[in-house]
Amino acid sequence: MRLLANKKVLLVVRWILALVFLYAGIGKIINPADFAQDIDNYRILPYLLVTLMAAILPWIEVICGLLLLLGKWNLGTSFTVAGMNVVFIIAISSAMARGLDISCGCFASFGEGAKAGFPKIFEDLFLLAGSALIFFDAMKSSE
Repeated sequence: MRLLANKKVLLVVRWILALVFLYAGIGKIINPADFAQDIDNYRILPYLLVTLMAAILPWIEVICGLLLLLGKWNLGTSFTVAGMNVVFIIAISSAMARGLDISCGCFASFGEGAKAGFPKIFEDLFLLAGSALIFFDAMKSSE
């Protein structure tokens, strides 16, 4: 794949993913109660898991963002980021299917909470594609 051969494109994609996940994670760490409410609004998890996710997920986002920024452990990090994006897509799709009119919770701690809907799904698909590029490049590099 020609795009995978372009290391500059991969570097830019990796940095974009890193900054998005750092920004999102830091905002959630700053205000975990708001993030827990955002998770609870999806009505998917029991409250114990809501609070656990609100405490753990932002740190995973920040750690993944830092690792992507530094270019460390790209295979595992991009796989983790892809997995998070798949979960986000499923959660938003579930909320839409059930007619929930809620904030996605992505950047809500910074006052930028957008409605859970198709624009957020497309945004997460874009981030998923970026993480897939990093993943496949890291796989190719590890051979």
